[in-house]
Amino acid sequence: MRARFLPWLPHGLALLSLAWVWSGISTVNPIQDLIQRSGRAAVTFLLVSLACRPLSRLGFRGLLPLRRPLGLYAFAWASVHFLAWLGLDYGFYWAEVWRQLQEKPFVLFGSLAYLILLSLALTSYRWAMQRLGKNWKRLHRGVYLAALLAVTHFGLARKGDFFRLQGDTLLPGVYLLILLLLLAARLPGFRRRPPAANQPPAKGAD
Repeated sequence: MRARFLPWLPHGLALLSLAWVWSGISTVNPIQDLIQRSGRAAVTFLLVSLACRPLSRLGFRGLLPLRRPLGLYAFAWASVHFLAWLGLDYGFYWAEVWRQLQEKPFVLFGSLAYLILLSLALTSYRWAMQRLGKNWKRLHRGVYLAALLAVTHFGLARKGDFFRLQGDTLLPGVYLLILLLLLAARLPGFRRRPPAANQPPAKGAD
């Protein structure tokens, strides 16, 4: 997949998400809508970025270089989401923020996910890769933990009950299913593609 438009795809998606988030400012509760829409955009970009590697193994190799810009846009929307919640919703009132962290698990999960994404964004550049060496790859595997925390945060914030199938569980359930499929794609049995019929496996194939 080598279409020339592919490098611009993350930026086009970012513009569409910006228009969608901006359209919520004219609602009755613009702050709440900004927080919710920016959070959903962050989770969506994060899952799309994680899907690039499995799709590249299926032949869409042009998607692999898109992981970094998509991941950075996920971090950007997560920053908007976190700062809107922290500044607009709670006015940087740290005592109340601390209380929320202690009493509401979804706030804690979301905050931990953001801290992981922050560390990944700060080390997403070549100088960090060279400086960290083998530890860089270990650190960036934390993106899956961040995704799991983010999806859990999203599901709990929507006040759904997966066990009783009550409340708003449809969209969080879709995100969770996608994440589980992406995690399954990292298992050894899924990572190796079987060779074509009557064709020996290529040397050094991943």
